[in-house]
Amino acid sequence: MLKSFIIRSMVMLTLVASPLSYADNNTVIRIGGFYANTDSTIDVNDPILGNAFTLDFESDLKLEESQFLPFFEFSHHFNDRHILYVDWKQLHRNALVQSVEKPFQFTWDDTTYDIKSGISLDSTLNIDIMRVGYGYDIWQGHNYDVGVSVGLHAMFIKTAFKGRIGICDSGTETRCPDTIDVPKVVDEKLSAPLPDIGVYGGYEFYPGFRLNGHAQYFYIKLDDLKGGLVDIRLGVEAEISENWHMTAAFNYYEVDVEYTSTFTDADIKLADYNIYYSFTGPMLSVSYQF
Repeated sequence: MLKSFIIRSMVMLTLVASPLSYADNNTVIRIGGFYANTDSTIDVNDPILGNAFTLDFESDLKLEESQFLPFFEFSHHFNDRHILYVDWKQLHRNALVQSVEKPFQFTWDDTTYDIKSGISLDSTLNIDIMRVGYGYDIWQGHNYDVGVSVGLHAMFIKTAFKGRIGICDSGTETRCPDTIDVPKVVDEKLSAPLPDIGVYGGYEFYPGFRLNGHAQYFYIKLDDLKGGLVDIRLGVEAEISENWHMTAAFNYYEVDVEYTSTFTDADIKLADYNIYYSFTGPMLSVSYQF
């Protein structure tokens, strides 16, 4: 689904503008939120049949599919045309399954863990996305500005399982006949900072009202991690007072990440991730400018 939006998003790069852009030197702090739809899976092993299958975090482990997401943006516009910015988005989820229906095994750091059917399992999947970058206003007028941006994205992914989890005595045994119970297993991954590109701009169509938007894109293909992000936003910002502004926008946001484990056992891959997370709809934010 991500690839189908790449061409359209690149075309829209020349059409939309950015809420981070202002004509004068200033600093802007923006806080807002929106709802996201998420589909997350992990490739695991069937301890009975010995073959790999896909475990769904939402349907099998009961993590929420839709959730309210906060976001934070900070930008500093200086020397008339230059912008430095940082933003952050978060998706943290946790769910408790009283009785696991599908037994499964997964491997992290060359250790195989065994989840038996019928046990109580507490699952966590946290995703944080941070972006820092630089923008330059190419065109400026009395009531408009258009610029380009370059930046770096970093993704933080934390997965945790808590319950009567078994550790196989031998990492090469698929069925794990003898296990040692552990209370909690945590796996944390950080993608290397990866570049993104975009355009932004703004147009004041009426005193105190400004049409803003931006479009950004990046793609990951590094070692055992690949995926991408498309972020397109178009909205109207209203001036509440000299320093306070409110923005109502329509946002398309999509992250699609695949993480492939480097561990193999008899040609069976274990603990591969596929995280798809998207949002299309309205969003609201409040900003303070000084």
